[in-house]
Amino acid sequence: MWHQQEIHLAELARGFHLITDEVARALPCLSECCVGLLHLQLMHTSASLTLNENTDPDVRHDLNAFMGNLIPEGLSYFRHTLEGPDDMPAHVAASLLGTQVTLAVRDGRLALGTWQGLWLGEHRDQGGPRRLLATLNGCETR
Repeated sequence: MWHQQEIHLAELARGFHLITDEVARALPCLSECCVGLLHLQLMHTSASLTLNENTDPDVRHDLNAFMGNLIPEGLSYFRHTLEGPDDMPAHVAASLLGTQVTLAVRDGRLALGTWQGLWLGEHRDQGGPRRLLATLNGCETR
């Protein structure tokens, strides 16, 4: 089976947001897939996707703090500044973390580890709504 669709995410504040359940709800066809792969591609260059710990809220805080220290706004050597001081740091963060992930699907669900979740990293103050292109490939039976 092959299935492809866009998933639309509402505008989110700057930071890291757990989107695992939202993605799974948007893809009811996951339940038909016994074994497969789900590829998610974020259709933007100033946000990111990452797989990380999904339980402790301190993870969100610590990821935000680390990225802010690693890529601060206002660096004098950034030339791409017409879209605001948060834009170029957002592009750097998206390049470092990545804008796509591939997840295993098993028995109709995402095959994630006990503490794993899918996170959207919103690296702009007002990034707007975001779009994911989801491509599912798998077998309906074993």
